[in-house]
Formats: sequence, structure tokens, C-alpha cells
Amino acid sequence: MSAIKLGLLQHACGPDPSANLKKALALAGEAADRGARIICTQELFSSQYFCQSEDYANFELAESVPGPTCRAFQRFAKKRRVVVVASLFERRASGLYHNTAAVIDADGSLLGVYRKMHIPDDPLYYEKFYFTPGDTGFRAWKTRYGTIGVLICWDQWYPEAARLTALQGAEILFYPTAIGWHPREKNALGERQHGAWETIQRAHAVANGCYVAVCNRIGLERPAGGNGLEFWGQSFVAGTSGEVLAKAGADCEQVVLASIDLGQIDSTRTHWPFLRDRRIDAYGDLTKRFAD
Repeated sequence: MSAIKLGLLQHACGPDPSANLKKALALAGEAADRGARIICTQELFSSQYFCQSEDYANFELAESVPGPTCRAFQRFAKKRRVVVVASLFERRASGLYHNTAAVIDADGSLLGVYRKMHIPDDPLYYEKFYFTPGDTGFRAWKTRYGTIGVLICWDQWYPEAARLTALQGAEILFYPTAIGWHPREKNALGERQHGAWETIQRAHAVANGCYVAVCNRIGLERPAGGNGLEFWGQSFVAGTSGEVLAKAGADCEQVVLASIDLGQIDSTRTHWPFLRDRRIDAYGDLTKRFAD
């Protein structure tokens, strides 16, 4: 199957995990009704973005994989014959937690997980308190509708992550995301910050000749009080030349749909042969923290 439709679920999140799951499943149903064959949730969709504070109580939000949320999407995927990328707060073992995406095939089988590799620690993004860096490496999965790779939020700034996932055979890079503005910075820095975020991910599509699909949340969330974070939405799908094929608004709940042609990947990579011309003999310093 060369021509398929992608569906991204952009929505606000409340404090009740069961309500958030119900909303995500409803939006996934809408996406499937409208022809989506691969559906992606936003990052940590079952709760508000709790990493705004360092609070041990938030570990109660974590679940095993497979667990209730994963199994709910497995049932959905099997019933609707769709592939699902579902973002989860994973409790792997006592004291060991990950920011994880479950990859579910169209028969409901759990193909595997990707655990977020790059963990930020910035004001209101205190993820190092919660998440152990991933140990799955960069992976791609052959699903019923194409070969996909998954990276998560902060991973999206790293060209190395996109490249290594594409080299595993990924035709589409999915990025479940939770990113927004500090409200007091929005007027001065907001346009620049958002522009950098979109530009670098579109560049991953160009550099690797693949599709990029980014699913972000919306809404102002203040689970820890204070000014909170205003998530900027604007989920999008980029084509193999970096062109924007579909894009959501900044403040609306919606299913973002994009029709793609996987046959375009070979054409793009043949005409822009970046993979052919890579100098793999000269890239050893990429494994160093800094090339002094």
C-alpha cells in the first residue's frame, strides 16, 4: 500500500486520566472514520503535563506496558484495523520510569516500544526528575501500512536521532510532543521559538527524504500553580521535501489528516541523494561530546 492517510490527535488535557483517554479514543475513532490508517497521540496525553514540578505524587500516573492505556488502544487498533502510536508514562520497574511510546499494529499486536532518549531539564520541563533515558536505541517497525519510526518531543531537536531512525528504514518519523510557551515569554520570544521548532523538524524530512508527523497538545496548563505553560498546538505533517502537507491551529482540538504516498520516498532520495553521498568515514567525532 503506497498511498495512506495519517491522523494526529491534537487536544487539551485535563486532570482526569480516564477522561483524557476517553477523549483520545474518541478522536482516534474520528480519525479512523475519516480514513486514517496510522494514528498518533500527543506526548503523555493521559494527564496534564506534570513535569512542571518535581512531585513524587506524580509517579502514581505511571503504568506498565502493556497496561490499561496500551490495551485500550490495542483493542481499538484491532477493531478499526489501524496502526497506533500511543505515548505513555511507563513504570518499568520499582523506581524505574520512562517516557515511552507504544507501537501497535493494525491487528492489535504490540510491536514494541520506544523510550525517549533525550531528557530535558529546563524551567517547567523537569523531566530528568521523572524519566530514565531510553535504552531501546533508535528503531523502525514494519507495520501493515508502512515502516515507521518514533521519537519523542525533545528528541525532535537532534538530527542524529532522525538520521539513525531513518537509517533503520523508517519511512515516516512520528514525534509525540508536549511543547509550549512560558506565558511571560510569548510576546518577546514566541514566534521565534515556534519557528525554530517547526523548521528543524521539516529539515529532518528534507535531510532524510522521509515524512515527518508531529502531534502537539493545546491549552494553558497549571498543575503546579504559577503561570504554567501555554501549549502551542500547530501539529503538522511534512512531506519528503519538507513541505507542510497539513497543519492544525494553535488553540483548537482537531484531528489532523494528511494523505501521503510512500512511493515518493524513493523518488525524493534518488533525486536528492543525501544518503548516497554521506561520508561515513569522516563522522567519527559525532560520538564525542565536543571535538576539541
